[in-house]
Amino acid sequence: MNRKFLFAISAFISFLAIRCSSDTQMKKPEDKMTSGNKDTVVISQGVNSKGIGRFKEIKLSHPLDEKMIASGEIIYNAKCFACHKLTNEKLVGPGWKGVTDRRQPEWILNFITNTQVMLDKDLVAQSEMVTCVVRMPNQDLTDEQARQMLEFMRKNDGKN
Repeated sequence: MNRKFLFAISAFISFLAIRCSSDTQMKKPEDKMTSGNKDTVVISQGVNSKGIGRFKEIKLSHPLDEKMIASGEIIYNAKCFACHKLTNEKLVGPGWKGVTDRRQPEWILNFITNTQVMLDKDLVAQSEMVTCVVRMPNQDLTDEQARQMLEFMRKNDGKN
């Protein structure tokens, strides 16, 4: 191969590595958001975070709602399967196995319905970008469809 081409590729990869590592430094969980400034990064604290968006409190169904699961599976097959596997395996985006154990239901719904804001301001969402590289596009799901997706995810994780 041409040396100039190899140098250009190496420079680009180095740029990406530096850019990713500097953009995704995580703050300690005890850090707090200190300003109401809309440009302030919100620090999510793992499984306790509810994310950024209108979902503040979700009541989950017990047992799982089979009708919602079926609707969620249809949505998954239409909009999600090309980028997400139902296992731990990363495709374009992260695998979904265990997501309902790692994230609060509100966080999942806020991410599904408020994707761009979450990727811009939520450090947990941003940390996924380190491994995924591609920003998840907004899928324009309604709140009801997002809730159906959550129920499908819960079923995938073996919840009852």
